[in-house]
Amino acid sequence: MKKNFLSISLIACLTVFTACKTEKKNETSANDAETVTETTVEAVKYEAVPEESIIEWKGSKPTGTHTGTISLESGIIAIKDGALESGNFLIDMNTITVTDLEAGDGKEDLEAHLKGTVEGKEDHFFNVAEHPTAYFEVTGIEEIEGKTHIKGNLAIKGTKKNISFPVTVTENGDVATLTSEPFTIDRTNWNVNYGSKSVFDDLGDKFVNDDIELVVKVKAKKA
Repeated sequence: MKKNFLSISLIACLTVFTACKTEKKNETSANDAETVTETTVEAVKYEAVPEESIIEWKGSKPTGTHTGTISLESGIIAIKDGALESGNFLIDMNTITVTDLEAGDGKEDLEAHLKGTVEGKEDHFFNVAEHPTAYFEVTGIEEIEGKTHIKGNLAIKGTKKNISFPVTVTENGDVATLTSEPFTIDRTNWNVNYGSKSVFDDLGDKFVNDDIELVVKVKAKKA
């Protein structure tokens, strides 16, 4: 009886662990690009402050996870009657940084691999020499289950897909902030295919998960 109880408990623990490990936060669907939302004359424009704006990322593989950041190069937020109306953001892919490793502990090697600055591995991930920037452009706003979702075209490595994720937008004097909840994209929708089990066979446990978790934090000042 005791043995059976331990077996059931072990299975329950493994089930919970697996569920947590594979949880996708605000999973997005990558659809065809849509028409960009125009800014009306009544909207108030705010220019992003690159040094105070950041995109946080998290990727995983069987042996663990890595975290990091990417910086904005520029951006515009347009707000009308307290609600986001339009916007666009240019993302500097040369600023890809790994935050969970220390210098000399593989940090530089992983950053170089992600950027594609290693000879022979240029197109494994983001190939910043050919694609130094990515961008996001707003195509609409929608309310889903009481939350504001921003819809927009995300362009990476020359591929543009429309996604939607929940955000909070606030105004305080001459400053506006846009903060997203964590959301998940499937990198293979943008042809970032290295180590993907959905693209390549016979990888065994030498694969990298397709999902990338992102959090966007933008601070902008009135233009």
